[in-house]
Amino acid sequence: MVRKLSILLVVLLAMSLLISGCTPKQTGGADEDVIRIGVFEPMTGANAAGGELEVEGVELANRLYPEVLGKKVELVIVDNKSDAVEAASAAALLVEKEKVAAIIGSWGSSFSMAAGDVIKDKVPTVGASCTNPLVTLNNDWYFRVCFIDPFQGKVMATYAYENLGAKKAAIIQEINNDYAIGLAKFFTDAFVDLTGDDDAVVAVANYNTGDNDFNAQLTNIKTENPDVIFAPGNFTESALIVKQARQLGITAPIIGGDTYETPEFIDIGGDAVEGTVFSTFFTSETPITKESETFLAEYRAEYGKEPAAVTALAYDAYILILDAIERAGSTDPAALRDAIAQTEGFEGAAGIISLDVNGDAVKNAVIKQVKDGEFVYMDTIEPK
Repeated sequence: MVRKLSILLVVLLAMSLLISGCTPKQTGGADEDVIRIGVFEPMTGANAAGGELEVEGVELANRLYPEVLGKKVELVIVDNKSDAVEAASAAALLVEKEKVAAIIGSWGSSFSMAAGDVIKDKVPTVGASCTNPLVTLNNDWYFRVCFIDPFQGKVMATYAYENLGAKKAAIIQEINNDYAIGLAKFFTDAFVDLTGDDDAVVAVANYNTGDNDFNAQLTNIKTENPDVIFAPGNFTESALIVKQARQLGITAPIIGGDTYETPEFIDIGGDAVEGTVFSTFFTSETPITKESETFLAEYRAEYGKEPAAVTALAYDAYILILDAIERAGSTDPAALRDAIAQTEGFEGAAGIISLDVNGDAVKNAVIKQVKDGEFVYMDTIEPK
């Protein structure tokens, strides 16, 4: 009886192994016919508007290009809650549990930087609008489809000096925001170089994310009578800064960076932000490639409005990853990473993408102005 039972157990074990060998492999809850791309963005919290704009771009690209290598592409979207710690956790969830082939994100350089060590040597990641140089520095698993802040800072310093005739500038910056601090520094360096005056920046004021009263900082800036005020920071605080500056009687031009380009900047700032000038990545007035035309037509049909630049960039991050998967012929992490790194002359919605040795895109910058309650194209600046 014992011998018969032993034989039965062996037969059952063999059948179990045979069955398991015929069962499709499971990867993060998806079978082998599905390729999963993770997305970590601020969907709640102070930066939610920016995250939502990028998710729009990724989801549109996924609807237009739902397959690669004959397999369905599935998006796994995780909220990083506008918090650096949560961003690292969101990236870890995508890497360790969801087993994604690649990751897109995040709006906000601080959140992207927080995820850097999590994705390194594991999953290739492409940022859409994270412009701080530290995002990709010494991390050959992180890439981006946007320009970086040294270029953006110089673009706005040059605009202030050449277009506004500014010789003295003041800065008001979001002190706990890596993006704002970095961009303010690059603006300062470029402005001092252009003016030849080490004291060209006459005032620097700081504030924290979530602050809503800037009268003390602006009163100090007003006493210095600057020719221009550079105010890099999140769209909500930046809009309030412009509004309160005008209420204090400050008439100097106020300029900023790419984070201004959200509907909330105009909604919060109202008439006060009229004339505000900022740098950004893309404009719908001048389609650059065939993909630009496809993106614009599909986005307008889907959402009934003009897209933000970061939406176009997120769209590009997705289609660039698919292109790299095709070139690699697989989703092997190292092979996919290498394929992304070799990207050159890729036609995206927001322009031609060629990645440099740091994984950064060499791209034009666009200057826009708030006019009649809309973001209006002014100029395109090429990197030198």
